[in-house]
Amino acid sequence: MGPALQCAVHHMKYGILGDIHANLNALRSVLAALDAEGVDEVVSVGDVVGYGAAPRECLHLLLERKVRIVMGNHDAAAVGLLPIDNFNPAAAFAARWTATQLSPEERSYLARLPLRLEYEHILVAHATWDAPERFDYIMSSTDAEPSLALQPRRVCFIGHTHRPLLVGRLRDEINRTFWTHDTRVDLSEWQRVLVNVGSVGQPRDDDPRAAVAVYDTESELYSLLRVAYDIEREQQRILRAGLPPILAERLALGF
Repeated sequence: MGPALQCAVHHMKYGILGDIHANLNALRSVLAALDAEGVDEVVSVGDVVGYGAAPRECLHLLLERKVRIVMGNHDAAAVGLLPIDNFNPAAAFAARWTATQLSPEERSYLARLPLRLEYEHILVAHATWDAPERFDYIMSSTDAEPSLALQPRRVCFIGHTHRPLLVGRLRDEINRTFWTHDTRVDLSEWQRVLVNVGSVGQPRDDDPRAAVAVYDTESELYSLLRVAYDIEREQQRILRAGLPPILAERLALGF
């Protein structure tokens, strides 16, 4: 009798970048934190550009690091794939400014970003899994239901709201939807879960530090890290670019 066949299990440690929004100092800081964590692969939930003043630098840093990216609504707006009618005035100004900064090659790259990514262990989308092209907001259990119903993997990472949140169904109560703001969570207890990793470059949860997530598929532990960075330097970059001052001011507030 021959040797027993064994199924290979590929354990991975993922680093997940929330909305970067052209904040170069924040991006550099969280990438350094992920290096210290020893992650195997880094992935971005999109919105690489918008609001901030270093769109090209952030994009090229991700390309250098071979980070896979899904398209966010600000990425789409910067290359004309999404109207900015619903953007607030500062966001619309930044979107138009960003469009003038990008080269044809950079615009082409952003325009070709996928709306969803599927890995062996995880899913990645910007806003929702079920209809990523609509860029809807998941702010409640009800908002999460369509994505949870369609997820082909248990764990899906998203961003878009800039506010960290886990929402899903626990294994022992699959008919109810739960949510938590905990920053260290054992995901083995969840039957399906959407994980909002907050924002690298523009947090809106009253904590100005950059947010970045780590997920270890062996331990199934999810951790949200908060990383300090040089906010004042990034504020000066925004003001020098002539972008609306509110975009600089809010970085220090985390709102």
